[in-house]
Amino acid sequence: MSAAPPGAAPRWAGRRSLVVLFLLTLPLVTPKVRGADEIEYFSYLRSLVFDHDVEFGNEYDRFFAADPQGLAGFKATFLDRRETETGRHINFAPLGCALLWSPFYLLAHAGVLAARALGAHVAADGFSFPYVAAVCYASALYGLAGLLLVHDMLADHGRMPGPAATLSVASLWLGTPLLYYMTLAPAFSHAPGVFAVALLVWLSLRAVARPASSIWEWAAIGAAGGLAALVREQDGLFLVIPAGLLLHLAIARRSWGTALARAVAMGSAALLAFSPQLLAYRALTGRFGPSRLVARKMTWSSPHLLQVLFDPGHGLFAWSPLLLMATGGLAYLVFQRGRFASPGRRRDLTVLLLALALLLQVWINGAVESWTQAGAFGSRRFVSSTPVFAWGLAAVLAAVPARRFRLAVLTLVLFGWWNVGLMVQFGLRLMDRQRLEWPRVAINQVSEVPRHLARAAWLFFTDRERLVREGP
Repeated sequence: MSAAPPGAAPRWAGRRSLVVLFLLTLPLVTPKVRGADEIEYFSYLRSLVFDHDVEFGNEYDRFFAADPQGLAGFKATFLDRRETETGRHINFAPLGCALLWSPFYLLAHAGVLAARALGAHVAADGFSFPYVAAVCYASALYGLAGLLLVHDMLADHGRMPGPAATLSVASLWLGTPLLYYMTLAPAFSHAPGVFAVALLVWLSLRAVARPASSIWEWAAIGAAGGLAALVREQDGLFLVIPAGLLLHLAIARRSWGTALARAVAMGSAALLAFSPQLLAYRALTGRFGPSRLVARKMTWSSPHLLQVLFDPGHGLFAWSPLLLMATGGLAYLVFQRGRFASPGRRRDLTVLLLALALLLQVWINGAVESWTQAGAFGSRRFVSSTPVFAWGLAAVLAAVPARRFRLAVLTLVLFGWWNVGLMVQFGLRLMDRQRLEWPRVAINQVSEVPRHLARAAWLFFTDRERLVREGP
Protein backbone atom coordinates (compact mmCIF):
# COMPACT_ATOMS: atom_id res chain seq x y z
CA MET A 1 0.00 0.00 0.00
CA SER A 2 1.51 3.31 -1.07
CA ALA A 3 2.08 6.03 1.45
CA ALA A 4 0.08 9.22 1.33
CA PRO A 5 1.85 12.13 -0.34
CA PRO A 6 3.61 14.62 1.95
CA GLY A 7 1.19 17.16 3.38
CA ALA A 8 -1.91 15.08 2.52
CA ALA A 9 -2.93 14.56 6.15
CA PRO A 10 -2.72 18.26 7.15
CA ARG A 11 -4.55 19.21 3.95
CA TRP A 12 -7.42 16.84 4.68
CA ALA A 13 -7.50 18.04 8.30
CA GLY A 14 -7.80 21.61 7.04
CA ARG A 15 -10.61 20.69 4.67
CA ARG A 16 -12.50 18.93 7.44
CA SER A 17 -12.13 21.96 9.70
CA LEU A 18 -13.58 24.23 7.02
CA VAL A 19 -16.49 21.86 6.38
CA VAL A 20 -17.25 21.75 10.12
CA LEU A 21 -17.16 25.55 10.21
CA PHE A 22 -19.55 25.62 7.27
CA LEU A 23 -21.99 23.33 9.08
CA LEU A 24 -21.83 25.62 12.12
CA THR A 25 -22.69 28.68 10.02
CA LEU A 26 -25.35 26.91 7.95
CA PRO A 27 -28.21 27.80 10.37
CA LEU A 28 -27.42 31.47 9.69
CA VAL A 29 -28.33 31.15 6.00
CA THR A 30 -31.40 33.31 5.43
CA PRO A 31 -33.48 32.21 2.41
CA LYS A 32 -34.76 35.62 1.36
CA VAL A 33 -34.56 37.81 -1.73
CA ARG A 34 -34.91 41.41 -0.58
CA GLY A 35 -32.79 44.08 -2.27
CA ALA A 36 -32.51 45.32 -5.83
CA ASP A 37 -29.37 43.38 -6.76
CA GLU A 38 -30.78 40.14 -5.39
CA ILE A 39 -34.02 40.65 -7.30
CA GLU A 40 -32.11 41.24 -10.53
CA TYR A 41 -30.04 38.05 -10.15
CA PHE A 42 -33.05 35.96 -9.18
CA SER A 43 -35.25 37.41 -11.92
CA TYR A 44 -32.85 36.22 -14.60
CA LEU A 45 -33.24 32.65 -13.37
CA ARG A 46 -36.99 32.71 -12.86
CA SER A 47 -37.65 34.41 -16.21
CA LEU A 48 -35.44 32.01 -18.17
CA VAL A 49 -36.93 28.89 -16.55
CA PHE A 50 -40.61 29.86 -16.45
CA ASP A 51 -41.06 32.54 -19.14
CA HIS A 52 -38.18 31.52 -21.45
CA ASP A 53 -37.19 35.15 -22.00
CA VAL A 54 -35.26 38.02 -20.45
CA GLU A 55 -38.17 40.37 -19.81
CA PHE A 56 -38.50 40.89 -16.06
CA GLY A 57 -41.63 42.99 -15.59
CA ASN A 58 -43.68 40.26 -13.93
CA GLU A 59 -40.81 39.31 -11.61
CA TYR A 60 -40.25 42.91 -10.58
CA ASP A 61 -43.98 43.43 -10.01
CA ARG A 62 -44.12 40.39 -7.77
CA PHE A 63 -41.28 41.51 -5.52
CA PHE A 64 -42.48 45.12 -5.38
CA ALA A 65 -46.00 44.05 -4.40
CA ALA A 66 -44.54 42.12 -1.46
CA ASP A 67 -42.70 45.18 -0.08
CA PRO A 68 -43.84 48.44 -1.74
CA GLN A 69 -42.41 50.68 0.97
CA GLY A 70 -39.00 49.05 1.13
CA LEU A 71 -38.69 48.83 -2.67
CA ALA A 72 -39.83 52.33 -3.58
CA GLY A 73 -36.39 53.13 -4.97
CA PHE A 74 -36.34 49.84 -6.83
CA LYS A 75 -39.65 50.74 -8.49
CA ALA A 76 -38.32 54.09 -9.68
CA THR A 77 -35.33 52.49 -11.38
CA PHE A 78 -36.48 49.07 -12.51
CA LEU A 79 -40.26 49.27 -12.93
CA ASP A 80 -40.81 52.85 -14.07
CA ARG A 81 -37.87 53.05 -16.48
CA ARG A 82 -37.04 51.07 -19.62
CA GLU A 83 -34.10 50.51 -21.90
CA THR A 84 -34.44 53.20 -24.56
CA GLU A 85 -33.55 51.00 -27.55
CA THR A 86 -35.72 47.98 -26.71
CA GLY A 87 -38.33 49.16 -24.22
CA ARG A 88 -37.50 46.22 -21.96
CA HIS A 89 -37.23 46.40 -18.20
CA ILE A 90 -33.72 47.22 -17.01
CA ASN A 91 -31.46 44.60 -15.46
CA PHE A 92 -27.92 45.64 -14.60
CA ALA A 93 -26.94 42.21 -13.24
CA PRO A 94 -25.09 39.56 -15.25
CA LEU A 95 -26.62 36.10 -15.55
CA GLY A 96 -23.81 33.94 -14.14
CA CYS A 97 -25.54 33.41 -10.81
CA ALA A 98 -28.64 32.19 -12.63
CA LEU A 99 -26.46 29.67 -14.46
CA LEU A 100 -24.80 28.41 -11.28
CA TRP A 101 -28.06 28.33 -9.33
CA SER A 102 -30.06 26.60 -12.06
CA PRO A 103 -29.36 22.93 -11.08
CA PHE A 104 -30.54 23.61 -7.52
CA TYR A 105 -33.49 25.67 -8.72
CA LEU A 106 -34.63 22.98 -11.16
CA LEU A 107 -34.25 20.35 -8.44
CA ALA A 108 -36.45 22.48 -6.18
CA HIS A 109 -39.00 22.76 -9.00
CA ALA A 110 -39.06 18.97 -9.39
CA GLY A 111 -39.52 18.64 -5.64
CA VAL A 112 -42.38 21.13 -5.66
CA LEU A 113 -44.14 19.29 -8.49
CA ALA A 114 -43.73 16.00 -6.63
CA ALA A 115 -45.05 17.53 -3.41
CA ARG A 116 -48.08 18.97 -5.23
CA ALA A 117 -48.79 15.58 -6.76
CA LEU A 118 -48.92 14.21 -3.22
CA GLY A 119 -51.38 16.91 -2.15
CA ALA A 120 -49.13 19.67 -0.81
CA HIS A 121 -50.22 23.27 -1.31
CA VAL A 122 -46.94 24.87 -2.32
CA ALA A 123 -46.94 27.18 -5.32
CA ALA A 124 -45.05 25.92 -8.37
CA ASP A 125 -44.51 29.46 -9.61
CA GLY A 126 -40.75 29.90 -9.23
CA PHE A 127 -41.19 32.38 -6.37
CA SER A 128 -42.24 30.24 -3.39
CA PHE A 129 -39.99 29.28 -0.52
CA PRO A 130 -38.41 26.12 -2.01
CA TYR A 131 -37.14 28.06 -5.03
CA VAL A 132 -35.67 30.89 -2.97
CA ALA A 133 -34.17 28.46 -0.47
CA ALA A 134 -32.55 26.49 -3.30
CA VAL A 135 -30.86 29.63 -4.58
CA CYS A 136 -29.66 30.79 -1.17
CA TYR A 137 -28.28 27.45 -0.03
CA ALA A 138 -26.67 26.99 -3.45
CA SER A 139 -24.75 30.24 -2.90
CA ALA A 140 -23.57 29.04 0.49
CA LEU A 141 -22.36 25.76 -1.04
CA TYR A 142 -20.56 27.57 -3.85
CA GLY A 143 -18.89 29.77 -1.26
CA LEU A 144 -17.69 26.69 0.61
CA ALA A 145 -16.42 25.09 -2.60
CA GLY A 146 -14.49 28.25 -3.40
CA LEU A 147 -12.91 28.35 0.06
CA LEU A 148 -11.85 24.72 -0.21
CA LEU A 149 -10.20 25.48 -3.54
CA VAL A 150 -8.40 28.45 -1.96
CA HIS A 151 -7.20 26.23 0.88
CA ASP A 152 -5.79 23.63 -1.50
CA MET A 153 -4.23 26.37 -3.62
CA LEU A 154 -2.36 27.72 -0.61
CA ALA A 155 -1.19 24.28 0.49
CA ASP A 156 -0.25 22.84 -2.90
CA HIS A 157 0.98 25.84 -4.88
CA GLY A 158 1.76 28.44 -2.24
CA ARG A 159 3.57 25.82 -0.12
CA MET A 160 2.02 27.36 2.97
CA PRO A 161 2.04 25.30 6.18
CA GLY A 162 -1.26 23.52 6.80
CA PRO A 163 -2.26 25.55 9.90
CA ALA A 164 -1.46 28.83 8.14
CA ALA A 165 -3.53 27.86 5.07
CA THR A 166 -6.53 26.74 7.12
CA LEU A 167 -6.43 29.66 9.53
CA SER A 168 -6.05 32.13 6.67
CA VAL A 169 -9.15 30.85 4.88
CA ALA A 170 -11.23 30.58 8.06
CA SER A 171 -10.22 34.07 9.22
CA LEU A 172 -11.09 35.69 5.91
CA TRP A 173 -14.41 33.85 5.96
CA LEU A 174 -15.37 35.07 9.43
CA GLY A 175 -13.53 38.39 9.44
CA THR A 176 -14.76 39.92 6.17
CA PRO A 177 -18.12 40.57 4.46
CA LEU A 178 -17.91 37.10 2.91
CA LEU A 179 -19.63 35.70 6.01
CA TYR A 180 -22.52 38.12 5.54
CA TYR A 181 -22.95 37.24 1.86
CA MET A 182 -22.77 33.49 2.51
CA THR A 183 -25.39 33.60 5.27
CA LEU A 184 -27.56 36.68 5.75
CA ALA A 185 -27.65 37.81 2.11
CA PRO A 186 -26.76 34.76 -0.01
CA ALA A 187 -28.85 35.82 -3.01
CA PHE A 188 -26.16 38.34 -3.95
CA SER A 189 -23.45 37.27 -6.39
CA HIS A 190 -20.52 37.41 -4.00
CA ALA A 191 -20.36 33.82 -2.74
CA PRO A 192 -20.66 32.40 -6.28
CA GLY A 193 -18.05 34.98 -7.29
CA VAL A 194 -15.55 33.57 -4.78
CA PHE A 195 -16.12 30.13 -6.27
CA ALA A 196 -15.66 31.27 -9.86
CA VAL A 197 -12.45 33.22 -9.15
CA ALA A 198 -11.03 30.46 -6.95
CA LEU A 199 -11.74 27.92 -9.68
CA LEU A 200 -10.01 30.12 -12.26
CA VAL A 201 -6.89 30.59 -10.13
CA TRP A 202 -6.78 26.95 -9.00
CA LEU A 203 -7.03 25.64 -12.56
CA SER A 204 -4.35 28.11 -13.68
CA LEU A 205 -1.85 27.08 -11.02
CA ARG A 206 -2.61 23.41 -11.60
CA ALA A 207 -1.99 23.69 -15.34
CA VAL A 208 1.24 25.65 -15.05
CA ALA A 209 2.61 23.12 -12.55
CA ARG A 210 2.17 20.33 -15.08
CA PRO A 211 4.96 20.29 -17.69
CA ALA A 212 2.72 18.73 -20.33
CA SER A 213 -0.60 20.42 -19.60
CA SER A 214 -2.97 19.90 -22.51
CA ILE A 215 -4.69 22.50 -24.61
CA TRP A 216 -7.97 21.36 -23.04
CA GLU A 217 -6.72 22.36 -19.61
CA TRP A 218 -6.13 25.87 -20.88
CA ALA A 219 -9.55 25.86 -22.51
CA ALA A 220 -10.99 24.94 -19.10
CA ILE A 221 -9.13 27.89 -17.58
CA GLY A 222 -10.66 30.18 -20.21
CA ALA A 223 -14.12 28.79 -19.51
CA ALA A 224 -13.61 29.44 -15.79
CA GLY A 225 -12.58 33.02 -16.61
CA GLY A 226 -15.68 33.45 -18.76
CA LEU A 227 -17.78 32.08 -15.90
CA ALA A 228 -16.16 34.53 -13.46
CA ALA A 229 -17.11 37.40 -15.79
CA LEU A 230 -20.62 35.96 -16.12
CA VAL A 231 -21.03 36.04 -12.34
CA ARG A 232 -19.47 39.48 -11.88
CA GLU A 233 -18.19 41.24 -14.96
CA GLN A 234 -15.25 42.85 -13.14
CA ASP A 235 -14.01 39.38 -12.18
CA GLY A 236 -13.06 38.72 -15.78
CA LEU A 237 -9.97 40.80 -14.96
CA PHE A 238 -8.61 37.83 -13.00
CA LEU A 239 -7.77 36.28 -16.37
CA VAL A 240 -4.58 38.34 -16.10
CA ILE A 241 -3.26 35.55 -13.84
CA PRO A 242 -3.32 32.67 -16.36
CA ALA A 243 -2.35 35.06 -19.15
CA GLY A 244 0.78 36.09 -17.26
CA LEU A 245 1.64 32.51 -16.35
CA LEU A 246 1.23 31.44 -19.97
CA LEU A 247 3.49 34.24 -21.16
CA HIS A 248 6.11 33.18 -18.62
CA LEU A 249 5.99 29.60 -19.88
CA ALA A 250 6.42 30.77 -23.46
CA ILE A 251 9.49 32.83 -22.57
CA ALA A 252 11.06 30.25 -20.25
CA ARG A 253 10.60 27.31 -22.60
CA ARG A 254 10.80 29.21 -25.89
CA SER A 255 7.65 27.40 -26.99
CA TRP A 256 5.82 30.23 -28.72
CA GLY A 257 3.74 27.98 -30.95
CA THR A 258 2.45 25.94 -28.02
CA ALA A 259 1.78 29.09 -26.00
CA LEU A 260 -0.14 30.64 -28.90
CA ALA A 261 -2.31 27.53 -29.27
CA ARG A 262 -3.02 27.55 -25.53
CA ALA A 263 -3.80 31.27 -25.57
CA VAL A 264 -6.23 30.84 -28.46
CA ALA A 265 -7.93 27.95 -26.68
CA MET A 266 -8.15 29.94 -23.46
CA GLY A 267 -9.46 33.08 -25.13
CA SER A 268 -11.96 31.20 -27.29
CA ALA A 269 -13.31 29.26 -24.32
CA ALA A 270 -13.61 32.46 -22.26
CA LEU A 271 -15.55 34.16 -25.05
CA LEU A 272 -17.77 31.10 -25.55
CA ALA A 273 -18.54 30.90 -21.82
CA PHE A 274 -19.35 34.62 -21.74
CA SER A 275 -21.44 34.54 -24.93
CA PRO A 276 -24.79 33.96 -23.13
CA GLN A 277 -24.28 37.35 -21.50
CA LEU A 278 -23.64 38.97 -24.88
CA LEU A 279 -26.89 37.50 -26.18
CA ALA A 280 -28.71 38.72 -23.09
CA TYR A 281 -27.23 42.20 -23.60
CA ARG A 282 -28.48 42.15 -27.18
CA ALA A 283 -32.01 41.23 -26.11
CA LEU A 284 -32.09 43.76 -23.26
CA THR A 285 -30.23 46.77 -24.62
CA GLY A 286 -30.29 46.23 -28.39
CA ARG A 287 -26.51 45.88 -28.57
CA PHE A 288 -23.81 43.47 -27.41
CA GLY A 289 -23.01 45.53 -24.35
CA PRO A 290 -24.44 46.53 -20.97
CA SER A 291 -26.98 49.24 -20.39
CA ARG A 292 -25.83 52.75 -21.28
CA LEU A 293 -27.04 53.72 -17.80
CA VAL A 294 -24.17 51.62 -16.39
CA ALA A 295 -21.60 52.87 -18.90
CA ARG A 296 -22.30 56.46 -17.88
CA LYS A 297 -21.34 55.62 -14.30
CA MET A 298 -17.76 54.67 -15.22
CA THR A 299 -14.73 56.98 -15.28
CA TRP A 300 -11.84 54.91 -16.56
CA SER A 301 -9.16 57.07 -14.93
CA SER A 302 -10.40 55.65 -11.59
CA PRO A 303 -10.61 58.90 -9.63
CA HIS A 304 -11.60 57.06 -6.43
CA LEU A 305 -8.80 54.49 -6.50
CA LEU A 306 -7.40 55.42 -3.07
CA GLN A 307 -10.76 56.17 -1.53
CA VAL A 308 -12.09 52.65 -2.07
CA LEU A 309 -9.23 51.47 0.15
CA PHE A 310 -8.73 54.17 2.76
CA ASP A 311 -11.87 56.30 3.03
CA PRO A 312 -12.89 56.14 6.73
CA GLY A 313 -16.60 55.91 5.96
CA HIS A 314 -16.57 53.49 3.04
CA GLY A 315 -13.05 52.17 2.50
CA LEU A 316 -12.13 48.52 2.32
CA PHE A 317 -9.66 48.66 5.20
CA ALA A 318 -12.02 50.59 7.47
CA TRP A 319 -14.74 47.96 7.09
CA SER A 320 -12.37 44.99 7.17
CA PRO A 321 -9.03 45.81 8.87
CA LEU A 322 -8.05 42.15 8.53
CA LEU A 323 -7.63 42.80 4.81
CA LEU A 324 -4.98 45.42 5.55
CA MET A 325 -2.93 42.67 7.20
CA ALA A 326 -3.56 40.37 4.24
CA THR A 327 -2.56 43.06 1.76
CA GLY A 328 0.56 43.71 3.79
CA GLY A 329 1.43 40.01 3.58
CA LEU A 330 0.99 40.07 -0.18
CA ALA A 331 3.21 43.15 -0.44
CA TYR A 332 5.81 41.38 1.71
CA LEU A 333 5.89 38.47 -0.73
CA VAL A 334 6.21 40.82 -3.68
CA PHE A 335 9.09 42.91 -2.33
CA GLN A 336 10.97 40.44 -0.15
CA ARG A 337 12.97 37.36 -1.09
CA GLY A 338 13.43 35.49 2.16
CA ARG A 339 12.49 32.46 4.15
CA PHE A 340 8.76 32.95 3.82
CA ALA A 341 8.64 34.14 0.20
CA SER A 342 7.38 31.56 -2.26
CA PRO A 343 10.46 29.67 -3.50
CA GLY A 344 11.00 29.39 -7.22
CA ARG A 345 10.60 31.89 -9.99
CA ARG A 346 7.19 30.60 -11.01
CA ARG A 347 5.73 31.04 -7.53
CA ASP A 348 7.29 34.49 -7.30
CA LEU A 349 5.58 35.31 -10.59
CA THR A 350 2.32 33.94 -9.20
CA VAL A 351 2.52 36.39 -6.31
CA LEU A 352 3.18 39.27 -8.72
CA LEU A 353 0.19 38.29 -10.83
CA LEU A 354 -2.05 37.97 -7.78
CA ALA A 355 -0.98 41.47 -6.72
CA LEU A 356 -1.63 42.77 -10.24
CA ALA A 357 -5.10 41.19 -10.23
CA LEU A 358 -5.85 42.91 -6.91
CA LEU A 359 -4.64 46.25 -8.28
CA LEU A 360 -6.98 45.81 -11.25
CA GLN A 361 -9.87 45.25 -8.85
CA VAL A 362 -8.94 48.42 -6.96
CA TRP A 363 -8.79 50.31 -10.25
CA ILE A 364 -12.16 49.10 -11.56
CA ASN A 365 -13.88 49.72 -8.22
CA GLY A 366 -12.40 53.19 -8.07
CA ALA A 367 -13.72 53.89 -11.55
CA VAL A 368 -17.36 53.41 -10.57
CA GLU A 369 -19.45 56.42 -9.67
CA SER A 370 -21.08 54.42 -6.86
CA TRP A 371 -17.67 53.56 -5.36
CA THR A 372 -18.97 54.13 -1.81
CA GLN A 373 -21.29 51.10 -2.09
CA ALA A 374 -23.52 52.99 0.35
CA GLY A 375 -26.28 50.85 1.83
CA ALA A 376 -24.33 47.62 1.36
CA PHE A 377 -22.58 45.68 4.07
CA GLY A 378 -18.88 46.32 3.66
CA SER A 379 -16.79 46.68 0.53
CA ARG A 380 -18.64 43.82 -1.11
CA ARG A 381 -17.10 44.34 -4.55
CA PHE A 382 -13.82 43.00 -3.17
CA VAL A 383 -15.28 39.74 -1.85
CA SER A 384 -14.28 37.91 -5.05
CA SER A 385 -10.66 38.83 -4.28
CA THR A 386 -10.69 36.47 -1.29
CA PRO A 387 -8.25 34.02 -3.00
CA VAL A 388 -5.72 36.84 -3.36
CA PHE A 389 -6.11 38.07 0.21
CA ALA A 390 -5.81 34.49 1.48
CA TRP A 391 -2.38 34.16 -0.10
CA GLY A 392 -1.16 37.29 1.69
CA LEU A 393 -2.69 36.41 5.06
CA ALA A 394 -1.28 32.89 4.94
CA ALA A 395 2.18 34.36 4.33
CA VAL A 396 1.80 36.52 7.45
CA LEU A 397 0.71 33.54 9.54
CA ALA A 398 3.54 31.38 8.18
CA ALA A 399 6.00 34.04 9.34
CA VAL A 400 4.71 34.11 12.92
CA PRO A 401 7.10 32.33 15.33
CA ALA A 402 5.58 29.32 17.09
CA ARG A 403 5.81 30.98 20.48
CA ARG A 404 3.62 33.85 19.27
CA PHE A 405 1.11 31.85 17.26
CA ARG A 406 -1.52 31.99 20.02
CA LEU A 407 -1.25 35.75 20.02
CA ALA A 408 -1.78 35.73 16.25
CA VAL A 409 -4.87 33.55 16.67
CA LEU A 410 -6.23 35.93 19.32
CA THR A 411 -5.69 38.84 16.92
CA LEU A 412 -7.64 37.01 14.23
CA VAL A 413 -10.45 36.33 16.70
CA LEU A 414 -10.66 40.06 17.39
CA PHE A 415 -10.88 40.77 13.66
CA GLY A 416 -13.67 38.20 13.46
CA TRP A 417 -15.50 39.86 16.34
CA TRP A 418 -15.18 43.21 14.62
CA ASN A 419 -16.83 41.82 11.50
CA VAL A 420 -19.59 39.95 13.35
CA GLY A 421 -20.22 43.01 15.52
CA LEU A 422 -20.66 45.15 12.42
CA MET A 423 -23.08 42.55 11.05
CA VAL A 424 -25.13 42.88 14.24
CA GLN A 425 -25.03 46.68 14.09
CA PHE A 426 -25.96 46.64 10.41
CA GLY A 427 -28.82 44.19 10.86
CA LEU A 428 -30.27 45.89 13.94
CA ARG A 429 -29.76 49.40 12.52
CA LEU A 430 -27.50 50.39 15.37
CA MET A 431 -25.31 52.15 12.81
CA ASP A 432 -25.73 54.36 9.79
CA ARG A 433 -26.08 51.80 7.01
CA GLN A 434 -24.79 54.31 4.46
CA ARG A 435 -21.33 54.69 5.98
CA LEU A 436 -19.14 53.99 9.00
CA GLU A 437 -19.43 56.74 11.61
CA TRP A 438 -16.41 57.10 13.84
CA PRO A 439 -16.14 56.68 16.78
CA ARG A 440 -19.78 55.57 16.99
CA VAL A 441 -19.32 52.16 15.36
CA ALA A 442 -16.28 51.37 17.53
CA ILE A 443 -18.10 52.33 20.73
CA ASN A 444 -21.13 50.29 19.72
CA GLN A 445 -18.97 47.20 19.35
CA VAL A 446 -18.37 47.13 23.10
CA SER A 447 -21.49 48.89 24.41
CA GLU A 448 -24.49 48.15 22.17
CA VAL A 449 -23.66 44.87 20.43
CA PRO A 450 -23.22 42.75 23.59
CA ARG A 451 -26.39 44.26 25.08
CA HIS A 452 -28.57 43.34 22.09
CA LEU A 453 -26.87 40.13 21.03
CA ALA A 454 -28.92 37.64 23.07
CA ARG A 455 -32.34 38.99 22.02
CA ALA A 456 -31.25 39.38 18.42
CA ALA A 457 -29.98 35.80 18.34
CA TRP A 458 -33.23 34.50 19.83
CA LEU A 459 -35.41 36.34 17.32
CA PHE A 460 -33.08 35.41 14.48
CA PHE A 461 -33.71 31.71 15.05
CA THR A 462 -37.37 32.01 16.06
CA ASP A 463 -38.92 34.94 14.16
CA ARG A 464 -36.58 36.60 11.67
CA GLU A 465 -39.28 38.76 10.15
CA ARG A 466 -40.07 40.27 13.55
CA LEU A 467 -36.39 40.99 14.03
CA VAL A 468 -36.32 42.83 10.69
CA ARG A 469 -39.47 44.81 11.58
CA GLU A 470 -38.65 45.75 15.14
CA GLY A 471 -34.88 46.07 15.14
CA PRO A 472 -33.13 46.23 18.51
